[in-house]
Amino acid sequence: QVYKGLDIITNKVSPQEQRLCRHHMISFVDPLVSNYTVVDFRDKAVPLISFHAAAYIFARDKIPIVVGGTNYYIESLLWKVLINTKEKPSTAPRPASDRKVELEQLDSAELHRRLSQVDPEMAAKLHPHDKRKVARSLQVFEETGIPHSEILHQQQEEEGGGPLGGPLKYPHSCILWLHADQAALDARLEKRVDDMVAAGLLEELRDFHRRYNQEKVAQNRQDYQHGIFQSIGFKEFHEYLVSEGNCSPETSALLLEKGIQALKQVTKRYARRQNKWVRNRFLKRPGPNVPPVYGLEVSDLQRWEEDVLKPALEIVESFIQGREPPAEPLRMEHDEKENKRSHRICELCDRLIIGDREWAAHTRSKSHLHHLKKRRKLEASGRAGGTAGDSGDAETSDEDGSLPSP
Repeated sequence: QVYKGLDIITNKVSPQEQRLCRHHMISFVDPLVSNYTVVDFRDKAVPLISFHAAAYIFARDKIPIVVGGTNYYIESLLWKVLINTKEKPSTAPRPASDRKVELEQLDSAELHRRLSQVDPEMAAKLHPHDKRKVARSLQVFEETGIPHSEILHQQQEEEGGGPLGGPLKYPHSCILWLHADQAALDARLEKRVDDMVAAGLLEELRDFHRRYNQEKVAQNRQDYQHGIFQSIGFKEFHEYLVSEGNCSPETSALLLEKGIQALKQVTKRYARRQNKWVRNRFLKRPGPNVPPVYGLEVSDLQRWEEDVLKPALEIVESFIQGREPPAEPLRMEHDEKENKRSHRICELCDRLIIGDREWAAHTRSKSHLHHLKKRRKLEASGRAGGTAGDSGDAETSDEDGSLPSP
């Protein structure tokens, strides 16, 4: 939402709603800037919250309300978790020679090899195929001269720090988490996509594609991994946009429907990731420096007043007055034994899995179970063939013939 344009696809608050109270951090970055990062966001947002000038929120005796959105950006405002590598933030168009983008052009194996040479600890924590994180760690080392892992240790060891980063910047904070059961959420997200199409989504994408992306596509330079073009929805309608006017109306209609369905699927998938982030990074966050998280049930919109608005107002009022809210904050137990950086090789699937939870999920996945079933069939077939070919006086094997465990 920081980028100018694509107001429908990024679900920006309407101009009418913006007039009701002052909004910040919306529509101020040129859409051609491709290397605007969460560090840039934090460096502009934190001063807006500051006490140090009359125009800032705290200085005017107001309370900043951070609205999600992308939980990673919220986390960057709450905790000291990011690393500065740029001299100063800028919203002016910059050349595409951003070092992280350059590094991401390299082969995954080469990237990981380079990181292993300068920061073996960080290389051991990251999956070799996670180009973005590996490139970021290399960028940190190249631009600061300090291994990424060492900077993270320094943050964690600060007073109030913990396993996931440095201290909480604003100790007097609270989080309201609006959540719904999955069926209600999925139905609402599908309706939202339909409403976006009705509100002019296609015209918005068409216009933006014509002004900013058409030439890149013609030169095969389109990039849906950086800047505003990574917005959910742009990539999903790529085929429809580039073929419009060059194919039959029937084909165009099919591509349009394909884009709409893809947008619905990726939106639901993103919502699941958001909820997972809240559970793992807020509710299960280890250490004492975690603001209280209050859950508000939004499955039934008919009960908005009773289930959402009234309890939210009571929580915020208590928070402002320094009283204990009537609601209990949510908290999930953190498994101290869980190793998020364990390395396991699944020989069946020929994959490296990092993390205990990821390994447990992998062993239950359809692809792993498919390979397991296939191997068991082969072994059963091999034993059957061996039995048929055995002679009567063959030596008895001391193996019990049981199948290996998954």
